[in-house]
Amino acid sequence: MPKKPQKSKQIQLKGIPAAPGIAIGRAYVYGTEDIIPVERTIDREEIPDEVQRFKDSLKKTKKEILAIEKKISSEMGVEHGRIFSAHLLVLEDSVLVHEVVARLKKKRKNVEIVFTEVLNKYINVLSEARDEYLRDRISDITDVGKRILKNLSGIEQRGLADIDDKSIVIAYDLSPSDTAMMHKGRVLGFVTDIGGRTSHTAIMAKSLEIPAVVGLESVTDVVKSGDQIILDGLHGVVIVNPTKRFLEKYRREKKKYEHLEHELNELRSLPSETPDGKKIVVAGNIELPEDVASVISHGAEGIGLYRTEYFYMNRQDVPSEEEQFNAYKSVAQRIKPNSVIVRSLDLGGDKFLSALDVPKEMNPFLGWRAIRFCLARTDIFKAQLRAILRASAFGNLKLMYPMISGIAELRQANEILEEVKRDLRKEGIPFNDQIPVGAMIEVPSAAITSHILAKEADFFSIGTNDLIQYSLAVDRVNEKIAYLYEPAHPAVLSLVKMVIDSAHRENIPVGLCGEMAGDVALTMILMGLGLDEFSTSPIAVPEIKKIIRSVRFTEARNIAEKAMSFTTGKEVMRYAKSRLRELVPDIAAELAS
Repeated sequence: MPKKPQKSKQIQLKGIPAAPGIAIGRAYVYGTEDIIPVERTIDREEIPDEVQRFKDSLKKTKKEILAIEKKISSEMGVEHGRIFSAHLLVLEDSVLVHEVVARLKKKRKNVEIVFTEVLNKYINVLSEARDEYLRDRISDITDVGKRILKNLSGIEQRGLADIDDKSIVIAYDLSPSDTAMMHKGRVLGFVTDIGGRTSHTAIMAKSLEIPAVVGLESVTDVVKSGDQIILDGLHGVVIVNPTKRFLEKYRREKKKYEHLEHELNELRSLPSETPDGKKIVVAGNIELPEDVASVISHGAEGIGLYRTEYFYMNRQDVPSEEEQFNAYKSVAQRIKPNSVIVRSLDLGGDKFLSALDVPKEMNPFLGWRAIRFCLARTDIFKAQLRAILRASAFGNLKLMYPMISGIAELRQANEILEEVKRDLRKEGIPFNDQIPVGAMIEVPSAAITSHILAKEADFFSIGTNDLIQYSLAVDRVNEKIAYLYEPAHPAVLSLVKMVIDSAHRENIPVGLCGEMAGDVALTMILMGLGLDEFSTSPIAVPEIKKIIRSVRFTEARNIAEKAMSFTTGKEVMRYAKSRLRELVPDIAAELAS
């Protein structure tokens, strides 16, 4: 008798959850094979033709990228179209072009070979970068490089636009232009071998609100097109060829998640208030004016963090006062009467601007960044302050300084602000003379001296990403010590409590705007510590609001008090998750184990 075909064995893989949700479907393995050019020696007379071929391919590639940028901007918003500014900068990099031409003349090899050598040199330099953000930019250069090589060779490649049926895309990596050209109604989710939470794949997936898991390392070695896939973007799990039992389980989980999403959507217009009447603001974080639509649609009560440095990135000039004024004004008008906290320029660390002469440093997170940079480059700082003050006449704007380490910096920044105010008065330009001015508490010295800062600040906002990093001496992008990065560490909770208590003694409000603000396991503890405002990514707003509306403030205070008695972060998290399962079980179901 002929043997029955063996059923493929179930395989379970763990990666990084990049965008929430559950998808069940067939795999579409997207091949992004490298173009391997054939090497040939060229005569001296052929050099001008090879140079011209290279320049023609650059022009064609630029035309393609501009078309993609236009498509993305119209379909997903200008902020996502700006992703391709980085691609255009590669094409316009005169150093790269000159190096290719110089090597071409010296080596007398065809331009495909020479360009590949130069491209690999750039990629190798970036691959040695310490921070995740810079490493993730390798995909930009690789994407542009492949396009240039494709145009040089005349090769036509299949893209994600060719997907016929609803599928889960499996790839080594997905570049922004890959995702831009896909048929969005047919992609259920993304799964990639590489990438992190800041990769463009993750950003695109969140914007499209489809689940994604990245950083699985070997998923393309395991999966074939047509395999059945369960993609759990909540916990970073991918199951290949699941058993009937697993399929039934995840279909139930998917239904529960969709029901919860529907319930959370109904909270959009409801106030963020505990059952016993404690009002706690839930605001959204934004990077560009286009993000306001997401803040409004997810029911946030204002903007708790407007990261203005993204204005300055992926461009070759400094934004003008007028450009900034128009952006801040539009955000203020769209959000009012709710408030917008505009954080002044926070360049440095992992955020750089090529137009400014910011030196490379051994320890950029401890270096010339944020308020330190602004106090040194008062020309740039004053232009931004003028724009913010002018926009304050059109809505409820607040100003916040990043990385304040002590009272001297707060006073120095305020002196410059007063100078700008005097200039605007002389010019007869209207602005809110009483604009609230706050300090971002993200340096341990600021937390420890928060009782001093609270006497001269109008509000605080705790930036937990850096506060945790600095307090625990943990590089948050170093994979080897990632296990030490603990938001629930007793030292971190003690500093947060210290800041909140200092603020309340001086009757000023305090918010929290780091990733910790969106961690549902810690919401009740932060509520109980007396936090006045959560500010998080818009997609997390409904969950935080749901918890606030489900838990009495008196109960949250008891939970916070108990949490402060534990000696390790793991104990705190175990306790916090158990109480969340007890009090808000539908939200707790999304927690990773």
